[in-house]
Amino acid sequence: MKWSAAAYAGIAAGIAATIVEVVLWLAFTDAFPEIFFRDARFAAAIVMGRGVLPPAAGFDWRVLLAATLVHFALSVAYGLILSRLIWRLGMSASLLAGTAFGLFVFALNMYGFTTVFPWFEATRDLITVAAHLAFGIVAAAVYRALSA
Repeated sequence: MKWSAAAYAGIAAGIAATIVEVVLWLAFTDAFPEIFFRDARFAAAIVMGRGVLPPAAGFDWRVLLAATLVHFALSVAYGLILSRLIWRLGMSASLLAGTAFGLFVFALNMYGFTTVFPWFEATRDLITVAAHLAFGIVAAAVYRALSA
């Protein structure tokens, strides 16, 4: 297994998932950028505490930095896990596994982690499902491409 390829796959997938979310928010809601800042506060609260959860008066670079670090730490961790699962598979099987992994991570994040971080219950929607599917597929594809 190529560990650096796995880490890069997680980073690429984290970026792709965010892009998918933003595009879908823009297409199907009128809540952007408020929903983006809400989700940033949710992620930042994992390390900064519940004090960052109430809507802020404006842009807060500390919250966005913390949210970005949490997002990419989890993305790399999940990328490493998925890559370990698919490292001997071909591209087609890897993409199928990535799809299933994306759904698994959605369930883990939105139903498992909410026992500790209940504020994430507000993000249980089809856009978040789509972002997690994109994460799994992109992570699998990037890992396969970089480890070939």
